[in-house]
Amino acid sequence: MLHIYNNPEEVSQALAEWITQSIETTLQKQDRFTWVVTGGNSPKQLYELLAASPYRDRINWSKLHIFWGDERAVPFTDSRNNAKMTFEHLLNKVPVVREQVHIMDTSLTPSAAAKAYEALLHQYFSNEGPTFDLVLNGMGDDGHTLSLFPHTPVIHEKQAWVQSFYLDAQQMYRITLTAPVVNRAGKIAFLTFGANKSNALFEVLKGAPAIDQFPSQIIQPTSGELHWFVDDAAASRLK
Repeated sequence: MLHIYNNPEEVSQALAEWITQSIETTLQKQDRFTWVVTGGNSPKQLYELLAASPYRDRINWSKLHIFWGDERAVPFTDSRNNAKMTFEHLLNKVPVVREQVHIMDTSLTPSAAAKAYEALLHQYFSNEGPTFDLVLNGMGDDGHTLSLFPHTPVIHEKQAWVQSFYLDAQQMYRITLTAPVVNRAGKIAFLTFGANKSNALFEVLKGAPAIDQFPSQIIQPTSGELHWFVDDAAASRLK
């Protein structure tokens, strides 16, 4: 489902309401809500909204279990670290249970961090059936999501839930969830805005299948919901 708003501020506001309603509804039926958050710059305003009234007061933070979709293999103290950004803009400001917040441990080697994170996920989810209640994704102007970058082998991973690899273009290791575990989520939401995303958004939603060139195409829930929250600029080629 495609949700188009005038500008990034309206996108973030609408997504904050949608996430809050999703948490409220899900927790009426079960005792925990498993949420994969995303890094980068795009969600900062969203996180600030969720950390303030009225959303902060409506969410039962004690029932949330937080995960990350991907991470740069840099220390938690590094400004590029996705978890650091999420703590600064959201998690440090809300009464979340620290033991239920699961960062990717970049003090380990990338390979060891990926294996440890996969082992953690297997404590939460079985080999079949649904995984996360919500996965929040961003999309780069090259069509990547998570750390599934164009023309990287991890796009085609079929078994492992978490992988690490060296990304030559950024000269760093990345740790990422893979499509098999993400696509079993109950809800997946993309947050995408800006004219620089318009071409990628058009190709991902309307273009021919080309997952190596536009990896976001591979995110297709097996039985859950897929939502795109975008602004007019990003959607300009769709109109």
